[in-house]
Amino acid sequence: MRLIFATRLLPLLLGGASVFGFAPFYLYPLPILALAGLFHLLRDAGPREAFLRGWLFGLGWFGTGVSWVYVSMHDVGGLPLPVAGGLTLLFAAFLALFPALAAWLPARRHSSAEVRLLLLLPASWVLAEWLRGWLLTGFPWQAVGYSQAPHSPLAAYAPLLGVYGVSWLVALTAGALAWRRPWPLAVAVALWAGGLGLAKVDWTRPVGVPVTVSLLQGNIAQEMKFRPEKLTETLVLYRDMVLASASRLIVLPETAWPLFLDDIPPDYLDPLRAHARKLGGHLLVGVPEREPGARYYNSVAVLDGGPVQTYRKSHLVPFGEFVPWGAHWFVDAMAIPLSDFSRGAPNQPALHAAGQRIAANVCYEDAFGEELIHALPDATLMVNVSNDAWFGDSFAPWQHLQIAQMRALETGRWWLKANNTGITAVLDEKGRVVASLKPFTTGTLDSQAQSMTGATPYSRWGNGAFLALVAASLALAGWLMRRKG
Repeated sequence: MRLIFATRLLPLLLGGASVFGFAPFYLYPLPILALAGLFHLLRDAGPREAFLRGWLFGLGWFGTGVSWVYVSMHDVGGLPLPVAGGLTLLFAAFLALFPALAAWLPARRHSSAEVRLLLLLPASWVLAEWLRGWLLTGFPWQAVGYSQAPHSPLAAYAPLLGVYGVSWLVALTAGALAWRRPWPLAVAVALWAGGLGLAKVDWTRPVGVPVTVSLLQGNIAQEMKFRPEKLTETLVLYRDMVLASASRLIVLPETAWPLFLDDIPPDYLDPLRAHARKLGGHLLVGVPEREPGARYYNSVAVLDGGPVQTYRKSHLVPFGEFVPWGAHWFVDAMAIPLSDFSRGAPNQPALHAAGQRIAANVCYEDAFGEELIHALPDATLMVNVSNDAWFGDSFAPWQHLQIAQMRALETGRWWLKANNTGITAVLDEKGRVVASLKPFTTGTLDSQAQSMTGATPYSRWGNGAFLALVAASLALAGWLMRRKG
């Protein structure tokens, strides 16, 4: 019984407990301790046993951490409980294959405990996370590095190495804890002390005076958002909120207007444009936009009376925004509106609004850090418009906020998050929440945002720096194994 607990239940429990290390709990040491526990269980395991323990850890990790997909399928999408529950379990089981792969690869080679714990396991863990971030369009959610933003000393490495570099440092710390020898622990302490020093470094600098901003949170329930009988109420709500705002930059969330932009009556838009001009500013709104023919986009439009500027979402979400081959039954069952968007062009230029150069991104796009840095150093401000109503009152909106906190650290830019049901927030360049609205409330977040200039090392190198460090650690592991072979 003790053996079963140690080899089966314990990895599952360690993975499940890690969810408390992420937002909204922010107990950032917990994922490190959980990973250290897994590495301890893997130090002498053979390939088959390592794969199983890694998979069980991943099943607990994702079974708790992304359990909110059940909410989107059952509570919002209306799928029957057994179907939604089964698909959620299958999704977690698939994602668990990546930790299983990370555990299996080092076990295939005979190596000393220190090589496995300090070099091979940390490298394989972060490479599996990186692979998960782009395979099949990518699902980088809940990479362990996110758990460190913004409070952990390790988060200060984000402007240098990005979230995967922080994940690697987390795994190195876990390996040192699992080996429990003085010199690896001393190295881990040095890394954390270095983070305390890096936290005082300003990689970017303010430029100009802060701009006043109003972020609108309409709080439209997802099941009501696209109903025809709700349309007039939604338009009136946002009209009144815009006209009551006194900021130069007014931001509405993703698909705030559930109509194509060219279908919105001019007599509705004209007063809003006039109000923005009166304030010397602009209105940014998430709205579907279409071209002649069948192509349509999930866009952000800038309105002030002049030519309309748009950003078109480039990284689309499977099922929600484009339909993978053979998945029409699933999209039809959930009655997902506008489920086959076209992709916007990569590397779109910054939008000019309220005296700022704004790098816009839509919802899930802010989970892909390397795809956003093309806008730097030109952009002075980053804006994300989202609709997390799909996930209800779950971990998802809070985890999404923490992802934006990591992006702010990586880019050295202030981030504005306008979210339909929350969490709507203003973040500074260190990822700290300057102001926010309570989720599932209707309101306007009035604040200020500081434009920034300059570039962090990550915005120049992308993931290249962390990949180079991981490659060097693998080369060192190979040399040590050959030397002792």
